[in-house]
Amino acid sequence: MGAKNMGREKETGSLQVRHRAKPGGCTCEGDRESTDEVYTQKWVVTPRMVYAQPKALVPSRKDVLVLTPWLAPIIWEGTFNIDILNEQFRLQNSTIGLTVFAIKKYVVFVKLFLETAEQHFMVGHKVTYYVFTDRPADVPQVPLGTGRKLVVLTVRNYTRWQDVSMHRMEMISQFSERRFLHEVDYLVCADVDMKFRDHVGVEILSALFGTLHPGFYSSSREAFTYERRPQSQAYIPWDEGDFYYMGAFFGGSVVEVHRLTKACHEAMVKDKANGIEAVWHDESHLNKYLLYHKPTKVLSPEYMWDQKLLGWPSIMKKLRYVAVPKNHQAIRN
Repeated sequence: MGAKNMGREKETGSLQVRHRAKPGGCTCEGDRESTDEVYTQKWVVTPRMVYAQPKALVPSRKDVLVLTPWLAPIIWEGTFNIDILNEQFRLQNSTIGLTVFAIKKYVVFVKLFLETAEQHFMVGHKVTYYVFTDRPADVPQVPLGTGRKLVVLTVRNYTRWQDVSMHRMEMISQFSERRFLHEVDYLVCADVDMKFRDHVGVEILSALFGTLHPGFYSSSREAFTYERRPQSQAYIPWDEGDFYYMGAFFGGSVVEVHRLTKACHEAMVKDKANGIEAVWHDESHLNKYLLYHKPTKVLSPEYMWDQKLLGWPSIMKKLRYVAVPKNHQAIRN
C-alpha cells in the first residue's frame, strides 16, 4: 500500500523501530544504556487546513538565529504556526506534565502560577500539574479546565535554598521513574515564582529542550557563568559552550528528562563527596549536560524573562513566561 493511500485511510498509526545493542554493550548513543527493546514511534496525518504558504526563499525571522548548528530549531515568535502544531499534538493525544517546587514560603506563588498557566499554558491539551511541596495543606485550590488536574507531591525541605534547588533534580528523576513515565508523555520543569503572561504551547515540546538565559543570549561563551573549576563534574572549559541555559525552564519527553535529571543528580552527589559545589548549583550541571547531550529544541528568552531587570527589547515580540516581582513581606507572612 502506498504512502498516499495510507494517509487517506488513517489519521494515526505507528512504526516499530528496533534498537540493537552493539557488541560489548555499546549503543550509537554513546554513554546511554544499551537496549534491545521495541518501541512505538507515533506518526500523524493532519486534516485539511488553510494557512499561508511557507516560502522557501523567505526566512521566518531575519533578526535572530532560528536554527542551531546541530539543526535544532530555536523557538521565537514568528517561526511557527501554532494551528498546525496543535493539530499534530491533538492527534497524538499527548499529555503534558508541568512540575514546580513550592518549598517553605514559596508556596505563596502557587496560586498565581496555576491561574496564569490555566490561561496560557498548553491551552486545549491535557495537562497534569505536579506541585512538589513540604506544605501540602497550603496548596490552593484553583479551578482547572477540562482534561487538566493537580497532583500534590509531599517532599522534605532543606535549610539552604541551594539544597532545595539541587535536590529538585533528584526528585524529578525519582518521580519520573515511579509515576511520570506512566502518566504523561512530556514533562516541563519550571520555577514557581514566575507567571505565564502569553501563549506557551506545544511549540516547545520535543525530546529535549532548554531555554536561553535572558542575561546571556547575546553574550560570547567566555562571558557565560559556567563552572570553570576542573574539580567539579559541571566543569566546562573556556573554549567550549553553545549557549547558556536557564535552570528555571527545561523539559522534553519523560524518558529524556529522566536521563537529564538523573545525570545531574549523580554529578552533584560526586561533587559533594569531593567537597565541591558548582557555582550555580543545578543550573551549572544542566548546562554541562546540554552541552554534551544537545537539546532537540532551544527556546528563546521569550520563554524566560524578567521585565523589571531587562525591560522589553524590540527583539522580543512576546514575553511568555516572566518573573514575578517579589513582595518579600508577603513571603515572610
